[in-house]
Amino acid sequence: MTNYKDIFLYAILIIVLFTASQHLNVVVSGSMEPVFYRGDIVIVEKTNFFGFHEFDPHDVKVGDIVVYNAVWHNSPVVHRIVNITEINGTTYYEIKGDNNQRSDPYYVSPEQIQERVLTFNDQPLIIPKLGYITIILRGY
Repeated sequence: MTNYKDIFLYAILIIVLFTASQHLNVVVSGSMEPVFYRGDIVIVEKTNFFGFHEFDPHDVKVGDIVVYNAVWHNSPVVHRIVNITEINGTTYYEIKGDNNQRSDPYYVSPEQIQERVLTFNDQPLIIPKLGYITIILRGY
């Protein structure tokens, strides 16, 4: 006979694992070295996680590391906010990879920001090197 307690526990485990996996982002370049490296996984909070707003992209500040949809790149970019400016009453962010010589080519609107890297004692939460599995499987 099926044990409903076991089914319930498996369902909870699946929900927890799914939720956790949605809050991990694999680093695919060296643009943020030495803070984190290609193949590291950063732990993030989301602007919209199935209707839950874990943070407001209008509330990010200089120094925050965000994941945003770049108009100049075909996949999300993980870089640091280095300046906040207003143009015609609209807030925009200047964003740059720590290991890059220049800021990203275009200002970023709050609507482009999808995730923010979580920190503890001002250090980003990272799982080192485990992301190489995804990099290899996806061919990055």
